[in-house]
Amino acid sequence: MHSRKKGKSSSKKPLTTSKITWQRYDKNEIVQLIIKLAKSQKSPSQIGITLRDSYGIPNISQLTGKSITQILSEEKLLPKLPEDLLSLIKRYVKITKHLQLNKKDQPSKRGLQLTESKIKRLAKYYKKADKIPEDWRFSREQASLLIE
Repeated sequence: MHSRKKGKSSSKKPLTTSKITWQRYDKNEIVQLIIKLAKSQKSPSQIGITLRDSYGIPNISQLTGKSITQILSEEKLLPKLPEDLLSLIKRYVKITKHLQLNKKDQPSKRGLQLTESKIKRLAKYYKKADKIPEDWRFSREQASLLIE
């Protein structure tokens, strides 16, 4: 968004919606695996990677009809803040710590400004979508408290 690049090409999921025949887990077992991994403090993306790499489950939404976040919200295991907002706040804290040691690092100062604007933009979207409370505010002082 903030660069002159044209984008990133990446692999896409297949368009077929037919059921996977070689899959050995059924819908209820997959849901139980997701719940077990969520209780061990894993984020939704980490759960998806673990299910793909360790259990051989390539596409959860194709097998269960729901996404990982939908399953976690039904079980009331979703964190208070969405994962992408939390990762931006973590990045903000890392850049702030870096700038405390390297005060003249101008590109990092610019990155800090861009990250803060992304956080505010994403928070504005999540307030409209009722994912976070309307009175939630991003403050520089409380950013490190949110991470810990």
